[in-house]
Amino acid sequence: MEEGKAYIESGILELYVLGQLTVQEQHEVEAMAAKYPEVKQEIEAIEIAMEQYALRHAVEPAADLKGKILDQISTAKPVETKPEQVADNTTQMHQPVKESIVIPLQTKAYESKIRTLRVALVACIALLAISVVALFSARTELGAAKSEILALNLDKQKFAATVSHLEESNTDLQKIADMPDDPDWKIVKLAGTAMDPKAKMVVYWHKTGQHVMVDNAKMALPVNDQNHQYQLWALVNGKPVDLGVFDVKADSTHILLKMKEITGAQAFAVTLEKRGGSVAPTMDQMIVMGGVSI
Repeated sequence: MEEGKAYIESGILELYVLGQLTVQEQHEVEAMAAKYPEVKQEIEAIEIAMEQYALRHAVEPAADLKGKILDQISTAKPVETKPEQVADNTTQMHQPVKESIVIPLQTKAYESKIRTLRVALVACIALLAISVVALFSARTELGAAKSEILALNLDKQKFAATVSHLEESNTDLQKIADMPDDPDWKIVKLAGTAMDPKAKMVVYWHKTGQHVMVDNAKMALPVNDQNHQYQLWALVNGKPVDLGVFDVKADSTHILLKMKEITGAQAFAVTLEKRGGSVAPTMDQMIVMGGVSI
């Protein structure tokens, strides 16, 4: 169905009706007409439209055209008679003259048909020119429309991403703003160690809900490479407990980065480990640490 519609819109059917195609192209059109009924109907519609246009704009020949044609016939050069035909003609003069049969010339109808065909040809050429211009214009406008739609889609995606980021950020900021009203939230500030004295970050821990979150906005750690990640630890009764790994500023959509839950902790620390984390902290790679205030 789509192939037949596209073939109709290509403009080749008008050329087919005008007889402007090669034999191979004509066979192609006829094959498409046999395959798709809508193509055949379109060809018939074009033929009817051209015929109606020609009939509406037909011009009658001049009234004196018939007389001019008869005058030209009467003044035509006579046929030369050979000597041997003279005797036969003389003999024939004495024979009874048969009644002549006059066949009227249908010059008016003939001239009308010629003019009609000429008008139809001019109309077809004009229609073809209009179709070509319209097709070119439509394709140009279609290309421009596609470009505009693509640009609008890109803008829409960027806008949606921005809105999503703002919504997530607003949610996280609201959580941080509500923390002082809930005494179960503990704000633990982790300071740099000998590995990097300037390093620092903030951990939020809810004692009752056991939630642990890292504040991306307040993180000041060196950017880790592709082979390493930072790992958060909770010190529970002097033993380190893994709370998960993270990358510095890897998740820019969220201000708060959720880590594993913990029921109790006396302190939090972060070490630099191989990507994926380690079962035990590498003590000489501890970059920040902070105790939980009572």
